[in-house]
Amino acid sequence: MSLFNVLDVSGSAMSAQSVRINTTASNLANANSVSSSADETYRARQPVFAAELNKATSHQDHSVGVNVVGVVESDRPLNVEYMPNHPMANEDGYIFKPNVNVVEEMSNMISASRSYQSNVQVADAAKRMLQRALTLGQ
Repeated sequence: MSLFNVLDVSGSAMSAQSVRINTTASNLANANSVSSSADETYRARQPVFAAELNKATSHQDHSVGVNVVGVVESDRPLNVEYMPNHPMANEDGYIFKPNVNVVEEMSNMISASRSYQSNVQVADAAKRMLQRALTLGQ
C-alpha cells in the first residue's frame, strides 16, 4: 500500500468520525427536549459505517476506507413521564422525552474524538514520510 493510499484511508476515517461526532452532538443537544406525543419526540441517531474496498493501483493492491452508509434512529423506547402540570403534557398528563442516554453519548463523543485524533496522527506521519522520501534525491 502506498503512502497516498494511507492518506485516503485516514481521510475517509476522519470524515466518518466527523459524522459520528456531529450525530452525537445532535443527540446531546436534544437529550432534554420534551414533547406531547411520541411521534414528535426526538429519537437518538447513530451513524452506520461500512468498509469499502478500492483498487489502489493496477498491481491489484487494495486499500480499505470507511464509508458512512447512513444514519439510523434508535428503536429504544422513549422516556415517558407523568407530569399533568407540565405545559407540554398530553390530555392524559404524560410528556415524552428522547431515548438519549447522555452517559453513552459522552463516551461515544470521547471515542470518536480519539479516533479522529489518531487518524490525524496517521495522516501527519504519512505526510512526513512522503516529505522525507522527496528529500532522498537531493
